[in-house]
Amino acid sequence: GGHFMNEQTTNEALDKEIKNILKLYPQEEDRLIMILEEVQSHFGYVPERAQMLVAEYLSIPVARVYGVITFYSRFTLKPKGKYNISICLGTACFVKGSQGILDRAIERLGIEEGDITPDGNFSIETVRCVGACGLAPVFMINKEVYGRSSIKDFDKILDEYVDMIYHENQA
Repeated sequence: GGHFMNEQTTNEALDKEIKNILKLYPQEEDRLIMILEEVQSHFGYVPERAQMLVAEYLSIPVARVYGVITFYSRFTLKPKGKYNISICLGTACFVKGSQGILDRAIERLGIEEGDITPDGNFSIETVRCVGACGLAPVFMINKEVYGRSSIKDFDKILDEYVDMIYHENQA
């Protein structure tokens, strides 16, 4: 909804949601990954508040929770946009110019890698390898893989997404 929520209410609502997830699990450290997976699938990322609450619940240091989140690439500490653009910087892609595509994405969207546009539509991340080296350079938008792409291809595809969002908003 578009109603204004101050930070206080947001945190209380967030805490309540997180605590509801925690209740489902025994307070054992070996449940940490399962709990984090549940939090991630619920929110789309692992909010900072969740790290504290999970650590408290399992009686472990926050650093341990943070370590697990940063170790496994499937966890993310930042919300992703509706359309998350992942650009592969693995060797094959890098050699074929994926850095140029990343620079273009940053320039077009006006955000840095790891950030999300203010409207929540796009986020940019880099990945080390998507396992499609034969199609280098590769980028993905959500689950769609775009291979053998030039900066011009990237522009064209981004324009299609921008148009699509525009039409959704007009509807």
